This record gives sequence, structure tokens and C-alpha cells, in this order.
Amino acid sequence: MVWLPGAFHTPEDFVHAGFDTAVARRGLEIDLQFADLALDHLGDRSAIERLAHDIVRPAREAGCATVWLGGISLGGSFVLDYAATEAGPWDGLCLLAPYPGNRLLIGEIVRTGCLAAWQPGPLAQCDEERRIWRFIQARGAGRPPLYLGYGRKDRFAQGLDLMAQALPPAAVQVIEGGHDWSTWSALWERFLDLRWA
Repeated sequence: MVWLPGAFHTPEDFVHAGFDTAVARRGLEIDLQFADLALDHLGDRSAIERLAHDIVRPAREAGCATVWLGGISLGGSFVLDYAATEAGPWDGLCLLAPYPGNRLLIGEIVRTGCLAAWQPGPLAQCDEERRIWRFIQARGAGRPPLYLGYGRKDRFAQGLDLMAQALPPAAVQVIEGGHDWSTWSALWERFLDLRWA
């Protein structure tokens, strides 16, 4: 399972938050890789290409039967973009409070009444936010699992509530908390218990 951090966070933050010890405590055979996300790659495709060519494909070639991708905040948005562009193979997504996009786009979707009624319009190659929302909108049966978790007081809760509407209720966990590591750690513990207990 490959994790991407949020803006201004580092791979070490996952360790400090106990993501690896939560796996070890349960005796689960999950290999965790905490990748770095450089902010100088915002707006270009290099982070997506690096995730595909340097991390996911080599893991598959090394014999990993399943490859899950996880992301927190901005890292969750990158993971969604990777999945939406079909940059490479993946078997599941674990998204903790993924950045849902700018307020204008969220407002546009809200004004339509529901995500199912929203029309993304012509998609520019560089419009990753609309591409991501189209991907979420088109989720259906037979697709790899997507787990979404976030805190009720998260600053992006309005957009995350829209995402949750497009997913099966069992794939969504909303708990008390905000946009912070204590909330994400609790959601990670719940995900492990729900998925692999």
C-alpha cells in the first residue's frame, strides 16, 4: 500500500501518526510505502508519472498481488487523479479527507442538486479537478474498492459530503474531528478493522 501525504507533510508524518504500528499491532501482512509529494510538481503530470512508473508498476512486477493507493488531503487528490487518468494498475483506494477541489467547482456541483445531475462539460487536459469528479461520478459496480474517511468538522466537508453521496454507505466513514492527523489516524484504524479484521 502506497501512501501520499498532504501539502507540507512528509513520509515521516505517517510513522509519527502510527500508521505502521497500527498494521503491526493487528499482525497484518501489509507492506506500507510512504512516498514524498513535492509541491513543485503541482499542476504538472510528473507526480502521477512517478507514482505509476517508479512505485506502482515496479511493485506489481516484484510480485505484489494487490496494490492499494492511499492519500491524505492533497495526496488524496493526487491518488484520485492517478486513478481517473488510468495511469497504471491499482486494486483499491483509501482516501482520508482528500482535497475535493476549489470552492467554485464545489459550488457548481452543489447548485445542480446532486453529483449525479452535474455535467462536467468539456474536459481540458489540465483540468484535473473536473476529471476527478467525473471519475467519482462514474463509479459503479465491478470497480476496485474506494474507501473515503473524513472528520465532520473538516474544512473540506462540503465537498467530501458530495463524494460520499456517490459511494456505497459501507465505503464511507465520517467521524468527529477536523483536517488533522489525529482524525486521520483514527480513520486509518477503522479502515484496517473494516477491510482486514
